[in-house]
Amino acid sequence: MQITDELIDYIGDLSRLHLKDEEKEKAKADLSDILNYMEKLNELDTKGLPEMSHPFETVNRFREDTVTNVDDRENLLSNAPESKGSYYKVFKTVEQ
Repeated sequence: MQITDELIDYIGDLSRLHLKDEEKEKAKADLSDILNYMEKLNELDTKGLPEMSHPFETVNRFREDTVTNVDDRENLLSNAPESKGSYYKVFKTVEQ
């Protein structure tokens, strides 16, 4: 595929990028390199190979969900500037 100035302008419009002339030339060269690399990859024979989304087998390693902290409300409330009963007391933020 030939990368033209019109294609670079179109891609720039789609991505809302305002490219200068030297940036357009660099983008054109970069896109050409990417497409050439993809053509090289298409030369590989991949028939019979399994499809995969990642080169390594990934398995979720779940751990047991155990509770490690206890209800220590008094200790937590001792750090609060003000408390009312077993709750934090905060400034009123919404007027009715």
